[in-house]
Amino acid sequence: MSEHLPYCPSLFHYERFQTREVKIGELLMGGNNPIRVQSMTTTDTMDTAATVAQSVRMIEAGCELVRITAPSLNEAKNLDNIKNALRGMGFRTPLVADIHFTPNAAELAARIVEKVRINPGNYADKKKFEHTDYTDAAYQAELERIRERFVPLVKICKEYGTAMRIGTNHGSLSDRILSRYGDTPMGMVESAMEFLRICEELNYHQIVLSMKASNPKVMVEAYRLLVHTMMKAGMNYPLHLGVTEAGDGEDGRIKSAAGIGTLLEDGLGDTIRVSLTEDPEFEIPIAKALAERYTTRKTAPVLVQEKIVLPNPFEYKRRKSDAVVNFGGEQVPRVIVSMNRRGKLQPASFFGLDYRYSSETDKWNMGEMACDFIYAGNEVVDFEIPGTLGIINDYETWKKQGRHERRYPLVDVDSYFDIVEKTSDLVFVQVKNTTRDLQFLSKINHHSNVILVLGTDHEHGMADQRAFFAAMEAMGNSMPVVIRRSYEINNAEHLQLYASTDVAGLLLDGFGDGVWVEGEASPNMINRLCFGILQATRTRISKTEYISCPSCGRTLFDLQETTQKIRQRTQHLKGVKIGIMGCIVNGPGEMADADYGYVGVGVGKITLYKGKEVVRKNINTEEAVEALVDLIRQNGEWIEAPENI
Repeated sequence: MSEHLPYCPSLFHYERFQTREVKIGELLMGGNNPIRVQSMTTTDTMDTAATVAQSVRMIEAGCELVRITAPSLNEAKNLDNIKNALRGMGFRTPLVADIHFTPNAAELAARIVEKVRINPGNYADKKKFEHTDYTDAAYQAELERIRERFVPLVKICKEYGTAMRIGTNHGSLSDRILSRYGDTPMGMVESAMEFLRICEELNYHQIVLSMKASNPKVMVEAYRLLVHTMMKAGMNYPLHLGVTEAGDGEDGRIKSAAGIGTLLEDGLGDTIRVSLTEDPEFEIPIAKALAERYTTRKTAPVLVQEKIVLPNPFEYKRRKSDAVVNFGGEQVPRVIVSMNRRGKLQPASFFGLDYRYSSETDKWNMGEMACDFIYAGNEVVDFEIPGTLGIINDYETWKKQGRHERRYPLVDVDSYFDIVEKTSDLVFVQVKNTTRDLQFLSKINHHSNVILVLGTDHEHGMADQRAFFAAMEAMGNSMPVVIRRSYEINNAEHLQLYASTDVAGLLLDGFGDGVWVEGEASPNMINRLCFGILQATRTRISKTEYISCPSCGRTLFDLQETTQKIRQRTQHLKGVKIGIMGCIVNGPGEMADADYGYVGVGVGKITLYKGKEVVRKNINTEEAVEALVDLIRQNGEWIEAPENI
C-alpha cells in the first residue's frame, strides 16, 4: 500500500486507531475503552412489556447498548416507558433510538434516550431510484435543505447530552449521492461526511460513524476510506462496525467475522453489532468473541522488508499470480482439507467433503463444495480417488509411494532442492515470513511447478502473512500462494470466527490462491468453513447467498421462519443472491446487490423484486415463497434441486 493511502495506524503490527471518547449515558466508547458490543430489539416498540423483557435478555447476555426502532412519533414517545421500566428494574444500559425517514421522531427520541441513530441516506431524502445530473449550485442547494432538516436534531442532542450515530448503509444511499458518486464506498463516505460537517460546524462531537453493507468487500473498503478521509481532515470519531443483513447460522457468522474481523485486525472499531436473523441475545456471544480477541493482542513486531508494495486498500483487485495446474491465474481459490489424523482413509472418508461414491456405477459424484485437495500427511491413499481431487502427502511418504497420478509432496524449504529434479508435477512448499524463507523465495522465483503454502505462528498472524505477500510483491514474485492457518481451539464457533477473520482479511486485500484451515473440528465443518469464507469474500461462489435482515420492531412477518422456508426451496441455486427484508426500510435499497427481493410491505403482505424493480405487489404470505420460486423460474435461473440436497 502506498504511504499516501493510510487507513490504520499500522499494517504490520496491532495498534488500535485512537478515536475520541464519546459518552453515551454512563457508557464511554472510543479512546482507550474496550470494544463495546450491542444489538437491537426485534419486538414491536409499542409493546412495552415485550421490548423490556427482550432488552433484559440482551443485557444479561452482555449487550452494552440496546437499540430500539422508532419509526414514528408514537414509538419515539413510548421509548420513555421502556426506559423507565428498565431503570426501575436496576438496568442502566444506554438505549439507542433507530430512526429512518422521520426527523420529528428523532428529535423527540433525543430528549429521552442516550443515543439516536440516523441514516443519512433517508433522514432528509426520499429514495425514488431516479438519476439526476446535479449542477454544483443545485447540489449545494440540496445540502442547504438537508442542513435545515438536520440542525434542529443536532441542537437537541447538544442540549440533552445525547450521542448520535451517523449510520450509512450501502443499500440506502440517497438518489442525490448515487447521482454524483454512484453506488460506491466513496458515496457511502461522502453521505456521512455531509452530516458530520454540519455537526462540526455546530461544535457537536458526540458522534459515532458506521459504513454498513451486506457485502463484506464493500463494507471493508468503505470503512477504510472513511478512516482515511478522517485522517486527512484531522478527525477521529469512533467506529461502529457491522455487516448488515448477514443472515443466519454458519453463513451469518462467517460473513460477519469476515467484515468485522478484517477491520478489527487493523485496529479499527470501537463498537460492533453482529446482524443475524436470529433472536438478538444470540448475537451477543458472537460479538463478544470477536471483540475479546483483541483485549490481550500483543504488539510483537512483524518482519517487514524495507520496500512495501501492497494494493489500493479502497478498491479490490486480486493479486496477479502464475497459473500452475489449477492454482493461480484467473482460477478460483482452491480448498485444502486435512485428513491426516483420521486413521486409515477410505472412500467413505470423503463423503463429508461433498464427494459421494456410488458402488452401483463405480463412480464418484461431487457437489459444489467438494474440496480440491486432501492433505493425508503420512497416510497412504491406496484406492481410486475422484477425478477432480488431489492428494498431498508429506515428502517421505510421497517418496516411498513412487509416482502416482494426482499425488503431490509437501516439503519445507530445506527439502525442496532435493525434490525439484525428481518431479515436474506440483510441489507444495511450506513457507513463513522469515528471513530464511524470503531468501529462498528469491532463488525459486521462476520455478513453474511450485505452490507456496504460507503459514504463521505469529500472534498477529494476518499482519505477518500480509508482510510476506508485500515482500513477494516487492521482489516481483508471482507464484501462487495458499493461506494456511492452524488453530488450537476447542470451541468450534470460535474457530469459525477466528479463521473467517484471519483468512478473509487477506482475501479482501486480494491475496491468496487457496485456503487451508486446521483446527479441532470435523473435516466436514472445516470444509464448509473454507467455502463459506470464500463465499463471504466473493472470491469463489459455491452456493446461494441470503441477504437477510436481523429483524426489528418494523418487521412485518416472522423473518427466521420465512428465511428457513426460502432456504429450503432455493439453497441449490449456486450464485443467486436473495434478499429477505422485514419491511420497506430494509427493502430494495438495503438488499443492495441482491438478484431477487422478498420484502414485507404490510401485515401478511409481501412484494417481490427483481433487482431493485418491483415485479409483484401485495402477495399473501402463504403464497409468497412459491411466487418467489416462480419469479426465479421466469427469469431462467431456476434449476431443479438434486435429490440428495
